[in-house]
Amino acid sequence: MRLMPMPRDLNGAGDVFGGWLLAQLDLAASVLPVRRARGRVATVAVNEVLFKKPVSVGDLLSFYARITRIGRTSMTTHIEVIAERNPSDPHFTVVAEATFTFVALDEKGQPRPVPDRED
Repeated sequence: MRLMPMPRDLNGAGDVFGGWLLAQLDLAASVLPVRRARGRVATVAVNEVLFKKPVSVGDLLSFYARITRIGRTSMTTHIEVIAERNPSDPHFTVVAEATFTFVALDEKGQPRPVPDRED
């Protein structure tokens, strides 16, 4: 996932709200579990979030995720956010990292087993 924060996403200090970035992390982290579960998932835990550097308007943020654990009904995803700054002389820096746990849900919203992978 790639996106650029806008002025409406800033706090009083002129940096992007941590809550805005947390919401984007949750969205980006859910993509692989949805694919792996072949259906609906829900965030059950935000295990860890590290805001390493401030994010500013104009930063192009790239979110890179990988599933690090698959249980019977749940999956854990680690995600890293890299900001591309200064388009005329690009500079890349890690601005955040997080770990989320998702649970696969059935049509009634109840936990269900994560399907075996079919390669």
